[in-house]
Amino acid sequence: MPNQKTPPKKNGVTAHRGDSTDFPENTLPAFRRAIQLGVDWIELDIHLTRDRQLVVIHDPDTGRVGGKKLIVAQSTWKDLQQADAAAQFRNANNRTLHDCPPERIPLLSEVLSLALEQNQTRVSIQPKSDCVAEILSLIDRMKAARHVGFNDGDPLKMQAVKKWNSSVPVFWDRCRSDLSADISFARQNGFETIMLHIDDVTEQSIHAIQEAKLEAGAWTVNAPGALQRLLKWGIDRIYTDNPALLLDLCSSRHTGIAGKEKADEEKPQFKP
Repeated sequence: MPNQKTPPKKNGVTAHRGDSTDFPENTLPAFRRAIQLGVDWIELDIHLTRDRQLVVIHDPDTGRVGGKKLIVAQSTWKDLQQADAAAQFRNANNRTLHDCPPERIPLLSEVLSLALEQNQTRVSIQPKSDCVAEILSLIDRMKAARHVGFNDGDPLKMQAVKKWNSSVPVFWDRCRSDLSADISFARQNGFETIMLHIDDVTEQSIHAIQEAKLEAGAWTVNAPGALQRLLKWGIDRIYTDNPALLLDLCSSRHTGIAGKEKADEEKPQFKP
């Protein structure tokens, strides 16, 4: 059993769909590897099947990742077992079946079980379909609220999360929007973090978010140059497909995300 007194990590590295550089996205091996690497959050996407099962997949169908196209909302959990969630990754990376065996689409409950085995890496959940109520019910049944957060651009979904449990972190995804209005809305609703699309991130936007006593983040960033630039600008969080690279960059700089916890403690308190 994990030590319940061990605090969660705080290094600002979110493994986007797990370690999806070295393993098929949104699969149990990708999530296990991200936890082993030491990220503080793993991010995943949720759809609801025809038989009301919460499955971890980004797209509404299995065609891109699974080779065989099945519509998730029209399929049962058993139906989805026909899809190989490693097919696209294997082909794109010239892997053999021996090097990259078939993977099935996991259930959210399976990933939460991984998180419950330890206390340092938490799960950021993005409800891709209308399934927030089902997700919250599952979290309650598994007593996993301490191990989760939520990310999405839909304010209604994120407001529902905060109404359910105000202490659960929300990472609000924004793209080509009014930053001033977003900051005001986030503060009014208790959202902790504004995640900007990488094309919208500037040093000024980061500082504007931080001056409002919110965390500033970027999604989804993989290029070494862009990662280094964001670290230099003092961003709080980065979603990346390559968490090992980002962790190495943080370590080599002895600053950036991995070194922000002490700096955050020294920031002046925001006064409205």
